[in-house]
Amino acid sequence: MSGKPLLVTCGLPYTNGPCHLGHLRTYVPADFYVRYLRRCGEDVVFICGSDNHGTPIVISAEQEGVSPRDLALRYHDHFDQTFKRMEIAFDHFGMTDDQANHHRTQSMVRALIDNGYVYAEKIQQSYCQKCKRFLPDRYVEGICPYCGASARGDECDRGCGRHLEPGEIKNPVCKVCGSPAEMREQEHFFFKLGEFRQYLLDYLEGLSGTSNARNYAIGWVRDELHDWCITRTLDWGVKFPGRTDLVVYVWVDAPIGYISFTEEWAEKTGNDWKRYWCGDGEITHFIGSDIIYHHCIFWPALLKGAGYGTPHAVVASGMVKIDDQKFSKSRGYVVWTNDDYLDQGLPADYLRYYLLSYTSHTKELNFSWQVFQERANAEIVNTLGNFLYRTLHFAHKFFDGVPDVQPGEEAMAAIGRCLDEVDAAVRGYEFKSAVEAIMALAAYGNTYIQNTAPWKLVKTDRAAAAQVIADGLQIAKALTLLIEPVMPDAAGRAWAMLGQSDAVSAHCIGEATAPLTAGPLPKPDPLFAKLEDDRVAVLEELLQKRVREAKMRETQPQEETGEVSIDDFATMDLRVARVISAEAVKGSKKLLRIIVDLGGEERQVVSGIAQFYTPEDLVGTLVVMIANLKPAKIFGIESRGMILAAGDEASLLIPRRDVAPGTKIR
Repeated sequence: MSGKPLLVTCGLPYTNGPCHLGHLRTYVPADFYVRYLRRCGEDVVFICGSDNHGTPIVISAEQEGVSPRDLALRYHDHFDQTFKRMEIAFDHFGMTDDQANHHRTQSMVRALIDNGYVYAEKIQQSYCQKCKRFLPDRYVEGICPYCGASARGDECDRGCGRHLEPGEIKNPVCKVCGSPAEMREQEHFFFKLGEFRQYLLDYLEGLSGTSNARNYAIGWVRDELHDWCITRTLDWGVKFPGRTDLVVYVWVDAPIGYISFTEEWAEKTGNDWKRYWCGDGEITHFIGSDIIYHHCIFWPALLKGAGYGTPHAVVASGMVKIDDQKFSKSRGYVVWTNDDYLDQGLPADYLRYYLLSYTSHTKELNFSWQVFQERANAEIVNTLGNFLYRTLHFAHKFFDGVPDVQPGEEAMAAIGRCLDEVDAAVRGYEFKSAVEAIMALAAYGNTYIQNTAPWKLVKTDRAAAAQVIADGLQIAKALTLLIEPVMPDAAGRAWAMLGQSDAVSAHCIGEATAPLTAGPLPKPDPLFAKLEDDRVAVLEELLQKRVREAKMRETQPQEETGEVSIDDFATMDLRVARVISAEAVKGSKKLLRIIVDLGGEERQVVSGIAQFYTPEDLVGTLVVMIANLKPAKIFGIESRGMILAAGDEASLLIPRRDVAPGTKIR
C-alpha cells in the first residue's frame, strides 16, 4: 500500500457524439485499475466528467437548432448511462459547463495572471466577411504552415499532428459558409509556456505511468516550446476574467474539470479536495495517446504556474483499429458501444475482458468480431467458466458443498504466484499480463481437475477426492476475487455460488489464500454462454453495412447535396403494408419481429422500433416499407424489407387515409 490518498481520472468524453469502442479503450482499464487498488486496501477516488465546451459543440448545436448546453446535457447523460452499463464506476461524473468548473477555471486563470504567466497580444486571426465573425478553432480550415497538409484551425489532423495557434493556418476558409477568410487583428491572451521548458524536462524525467506518454512529451519539449494562446472568440465556454468577448480555450477549462469534479465529490462526501490537488495525494491520469501533448505539457505547466500539485502518473493507451482498418466514423470503421454491443444483448464483461487482454495497454488494439468471438469462447467460456462450473458442480454433487479439508500446499503456492504476478503487472500498467496471469491460474485449475478426475476418485478414495475439491474451490475463490476488476458481474454471480452472501468487491484480494468455511453450497449454474456463429454474423453484418454505406457516400457525390435522379428513385419498391402481428425479439431491447400484409403476401420484417412502440400499438397499423430490399438476417431472424420511420423517435410514416395493403408509393 502507498499510504497516500490516490486520485485516478479519465480523459473527458466530448459531448458531441455517442460512445464508441475507442472511448472504452481508456475507461475500462482505468476502472480495472481502480477496482484492483481498492481491493488491495488503497484509498482511491475515481473522477471523470464530460467535456462540454469548444467550437465542435457549437457547430453541431447550430446544425441541430438547439443550444450548446442542451446538446452537451444530452450526450453527458448518454455517457453517464453508458459507463454504468459497462460497469465503469466513477465516484463522480461532472460537467465542465457546471458552475463549479467555471469558478475553478476563472480562479486558476486569475492566479496565472497574478503570477505573471499570462500576457495580452494583438494577433492576426481568420475572419469571415460573409458570416460577420472571427473564426476560432474548427470554424476554419486551410493548409498547415509546417507540413503543407490540409488542416483544421487548431491542429494539423491529417499531416504532422502539430498544435496550431490562432492565425497560423494558411489559406483559411470558413467551414460554415465555405468563403475564403481574411486576416484581421484581434487581442488575445497567451500563457508563457516557453518559460516552463526546463521545469517540464525535469518533471517529465520523474513522471510515472507509461513510457509512451513520457517519451512523446519529452521529445516535444526538447524540440520546441512556444507560448500558448488560451482564449477564443466564442460565446460558449468559460468567460476569460474581465472580458465578455472571449472565452478560455477548451484545453484550459477541460483538464481543470478534474479539479472541479474532485471539489464536487468532496462537497457531497465531506472530504477535502485539496488533499489531492494541493497536498500529498498522487494523481494518475488515464488518457488516449492522442492527447498526451495536452496532459504532459500544457496541463502540468498550468498547474505549476497556478500553484497546484502536478500529476504523479500519466497512463496513455494505444489507438484502436477495426478489422485492421484505422478507426474512422466517417468511413464506417466504428463499433458503437450501445447500438452495436450492449443493445444487442451482449454482456459488458466480455467486452471488458477483450479490451484488457487483447494487447498491451500502450499498443494498438485491433477489434474484429471473429477474434472477439474466438477469445470469448476459448478463454472466458472454456477456460475460466469451465473450471469454475466443474469445480462447483463436483463440490455440490459429491460433498453437498465445501468439504472440511484444508487446501493443499501445491494449490496455495499456485495462488500465491498468481497474486504476485497480478500485483506486479497492475502496478506496472501491464493489464494484459495481469489478465493472462489470472487465466493461467484458471488453466492450472482445469488441468488439476482433469488429471485428478474427482468423479472417479470419489468412488475409491473419498478423502483424496475431498482434497481435490478443497483445492479446486480455493482456486475458484482466488479466481473470483481476482477476476472481479475485469468482469464484475460474473464475479458477483460466482461469489454467490461459493456460498457468500455479501459483495465480492467488499473483500480484499489477499483473502484469496484464506480457506473457505466448510458447509453447503447452492447448486451452480454455468457462468458464461458461448457466442454462436449466427449471432456474430449479425454483428459483423452491422459493421460491414456501415462500411458499405460510407463507401457509397464517398463514390456518389450527388448524395452530398441530397439529389437523386428519377431513375434512382424508381429502383425502390415503396409500398403500403398493414401490420398483422408483432413481437419483441428475445435478447434485444430495440428489435421487433413484425409480420405485415403486403397485398396478398405476408412478409417478415425486423425493425429497431421497440423503444417507441409496443407490439399491441402496431397491430392493424398501416405503414410504408421498402419491399425490394435485399433480405438480411438480423439477430438470427430473416428480414425481408424495411419499415420507414422519421427522426430520433422513429415516427412511422403512415398514410392519412385508409389504403389497401400492397399499394405502391408513387
